[in-house]
Amino acid sequence: MTEQPYDLRKVISELKEESGQYHETDVEVDPNAELSGVYRYIGAGGTVERPTQEGPAMMFNNVKGFPNTRVFIGAMASRKRVGKILHHDYKTLGHLLRDSVDHPVKPVKVTKDKAPAQEEIHLSTDKDFDIRKIIAAPTNTEYDAGPYITTGLVFGSDPDKTMSDVTIHRMVLEDKDTIGMYIMPGGRHIGHFQKQFEKLNKPMPITINIGLDPAVLIGATFEPPTTPLGYNELWIAGALRNQPVQLVDGVAVNEMAIARSEYVIEAEIMPNQTMQEDINTHTGKAMPEFPGYDGDANPAVNVVKVKAITHRKDNPIMQTTIGPSEEHVSMAGIPTEASILELVDKAIPGKVVNVYNPPAGGGKLMTIMQIHKDNEADEGIQRQAAILALSAFKELKTVILVDDDVDIFDMNDVIWTLNTRFQGDKDIMVLSGMRNHPLDPSERPEYDPKSIRFRGMSSKTIFDGTVPFDMKDQFVRAQFKKVPDWKKYLK
Repeated sequence: MTEQPYDLRKVISELKEESGQYHETDVEVDPNAELSGVYRYIGAGGTVERPTQEGPAMMFNNVKGFPNTRVFIGAMASRKRVGKILHHDYKTLGHLLRDSVDHPVKPVKVTKDKAPAQEEIHLSTDKDFDIRKIIAAPTNTEYDAGPYITTGLVFGSDPDKTMSDVTIHRMVLEDKDTIGMYIMPGGRHIGHFQKQFEKLNKPMPITINIGLDPAVLIGATFEPPTTPLGYNELWIAGALRNQPVQLVDGVAVNEMAIARSEYVIEAEIMPNQTMQEDINTHTGKAMPEFPGYDGDANPAVNVVKVKAITHRKDNPIMQTTIGPSEEHVSMAGIPTEASILELVDKAIPGKVVNVYNPPAGGGKLMTIMQIHKDNEADEGIQRQAAILALSAFKELKTVILVDDDVDIFDMNDVIWTLNTRFQGDKDIMVLSGMRNHPLDPSERPEYDPKSIRFRGMSSKTIFDGTVPFDMKDQFVRAQFKKVPDWKKYLK
């Protein structure tokens, strides 16, 4: 029996079998602010303004202005759901991803007749072609710069086609064939390739792949040093699902597309051209970003010219996410956990038991490290682990260190540590004048002129909530009787 190809539809079919993990509605919803507004209450979580909660992934079947199109949101807006999707314990997903990096499964190429993403083709030369009428990209809030593609995976290569990579960027639909793409300076390989094309004054062909299974999206958000230049993160997705990602040649540009996407936008990043991100709205805002605030509209985003859109024939699924939601935490946080585990285990093996990047930091700004000390020679090793993480992953701002009897996935347990195993004048380390993520609004010279010279700099903090090894016997938690069959009392 042939194995069913892995894609978003396979994942959805599995989620339907899990109680409380999937919900669909036929009630009409407006993609302009309303759809995201609805899901904010149902299941966004993360750093979204309260009230919000952990809830099911949702399929909106009746999207105003887009007949025969569905919009899907929230597949990864629960860490436990990600565990179910990847068939793995949600508490050790970082370990799973680390192992996947080390055992890559490379993509395979298929012919166009095996690529559902190309069942329908719209060329930019077609009469009345308009990406805004084909792509049901939601506007997250009423103040956004426009409709945004938030889970579009950009596939691109260097000019010589010796290396390729995938990354996720915020992309706003500006007019009928133009997208404004924000490529954050430094670190991302697509940006490196694009600079090479600019030096040649040539447009860079790309595909923007939408409607993907979470293994692809989570794998794609790894960054250096874990995945250096030349390492395509689609290899991780293949390892996560034990099945290679299928690629197909584009129909209008010289680049590959993910064959089992729901939509593919084929386009070119124009060389040495930029545009104002909010050119249509002039709100000064882009869209809500992972720290929980509206991102500022960028005065100079890259200009992307669309050449074609292809999609599935049978009710294609537009996939989206809310920037500050738990979904971003899963996409950005779990790969960072894996990267930290990889790094510290090489330097100080066996001492960092587990790592968690919680929703409070949007998956990027905060990490909680669970430390194991065997003897007095291990005292201080916990702070070395924290400094290692901060030095390698510049977007980390806060590290909390706890002992291995603390549940790092329970913030009450973590904060309990800071109340009973921590003294502020002894257990805080502050590293000032470091580089961090520019989307943190406190990272501006006006906020702290003594340490922040330019926007995006930050003071970083380590909270050491681990017990000194020679005092461990004074911090033993109350020991309750172990009752393995406790669930029988609930029947």
